Amino acid sequence: MDGKRPIVSSVHGMVAAAHPLAASAGARILAMGGNAFDAAAATTAALNVVEPYMSGLAGLGYATCYIAAEQRVRCLNYAPRIPGKFPAGKFAEREEIQRHPLASGTPGNLAGWCELVRAHGKLSLAEVFAPAIALARDGFPLGRFNVELTNLSCVQLADHPQYAELNRVYAFGRGRVKQGEVLKQPDLAATYEAIVKDGPGHLYGGPLGKKMAAYLQSIGGCITEEDLAGVKPQWVDPISVNYRGLTVHSMSPPSEAFQWLLTLRILEGFNLGAMERNGVDHLDTVFRAIRLAAGVRIARNNPNPAELAEILSDAHVAKLRARVADGKPVEGPTEQFVTPQPIDLNKEHTTSLSIADKFGNAVCITQSLGAGFGNGIVIPGTGVCMNNFLYWSEVDTGGRAPLVAGGEIALCVSPSIGTRDGKLVLSIGTPGSYGIMQTQVQALVQYVDFGQDIQDAIAAPRGRLWDGTKIDVEGRIRDEVIAALVRRGHGAVKAPDFTMQVGGMQAVAIDPTNGALTGAADPRRDSYAVAP
Repeated sequence: MDGKRPIVSSVHGMVAAAHPLAASAGARILAMGGNAFDAAAATTAALNVVEPYMSGLAGLGYATCYIAAEQRVRCLNYAPRIPGKFPAGKFAEREEIQRHPLASGTPGNLAGWCELVRAHGKLSLAEVFAPAIALARDGFPLGRFNVELTNLSCVQLADHPQYAELNRVYAFGRGRVKQGEVLKQPDLAATYEAIVKDGPGHLYGGPLGKKMAAYLQSIGGCITEEDLAGVKPQWVDPISVNYRGLTVHSMSPPSEAFQWLLTLRILEGFNLGAMERNGVDHLDTVFRAIRLAAGVRIARNNPNPAELAEILSDAHVAKLRARVADGKPVEGPTEQFVTPQPIDLNKEHTTSLSIADKFGNAVCITQSLGAGFGNGIVIPGTGVCMNNFLYWSEVDTGGRAPLVAGGEIALCVSPSIGTRDGKLVLSIGTPGSYGIMQTQVQALVQYVDFGQDIQDAIAAPRGRLWDGTKIDVEGRIRDEVIAALVRRGHGAVKAPDFTMQVGGMQAVAIDPTNGALTGAADPRRDSYAVAP
């Protein structure tokens, strides 16, 4: 018909995830009578199998949830603190740690998945992990995206001292994969079966934790059994802002999600809906607001509650709105540091999912290993790939997010829930590193200000802002609009029509009047929305 993805809607539940087999795993759990919390754990465990370069049980992340029984939004932080024996000051340059054994943060994902089930789920771990165990043991045919990301990572990691195990587990021992080959992961299946039997304690204080700590220490890492035994996911209240009647809830600091909420506060002062959609006024206003909010986040990272209140205050927002409106070019950082960083499109890989059930619950998760296959270290015989999240902290111990033993990790992942008049209406999240807070703004503007349905809002063209003035703008934006952006001071460059640089968003929109759940999956990834 029109070449668009179909609208996927249901009243029985909805799972939107970055791979169709993972979304199907979550939908299967909903069909069994499980709820969104059960389905979230099943989906994330399956994602570990079918996109192992993006996330896994040894990664870190956050979940933002609408808990129907409590009629409120809560957030689960499962990003543990920096390992207790990390040698602060060891590295002079950030790049030194990127694939180093010391780059691994203490794994939190498995603890987070199990806590969702323990606190609010209806099913057993055996039921929840069953789809992932079957996928790992039986295997699955590799798709185009699997091939692209696996082969790219193998090239990047070929000289890594621990490459042999990664190559054996994910690339058939030959450093390359082909579309249609069936990838089986029996080691991971066995690890999952042990987790079902022993619970999360299999990693946090048990045999897997002992093996992980011993191996990492033997090759220069610092995670200890004590670090693992001390992992305790934390339920916290969200931070929230109102955007044209929609209350958007996301993670509080040390999460960096406040950047995207600040951007929404700025944009509420402009009548975007009266502008031409995807025209120069619309994009110029949004890009200026995004860059200003990014500068605030970088300069004032990990604010305490009083600082955060001031950042989101009417007085501060008014100053930023005036700067957006003054027409003068806006130049500044968007990544992690005030000093401009080199652009590396291959250094970060993340996943996000959104789930809603027929009971009125919703879960939005964004989690990662950091880079593709994390730091490239697979714990031998377990199928567990380590993360490299400490690369996203500052080697300068005097920085806003310093690498110090026991310190907090500031993550840019920003899973979010939307409510209107207290009722659940939206779950929305995306991968994309420091572009996460940019992508979510641009999609929400399409949805709220321009009235696009949730699938079209996610598919709409977007831009990715980099340090300085550079913006990669998807090629579906007209050439004359890109040229006009350049005249207004943006370093706008035409990118491919669809590019993963601008994220890979998943969302579920909920109609509170009739219970209809509509899933949306980003065409920039192998994303799919599936109903039970």
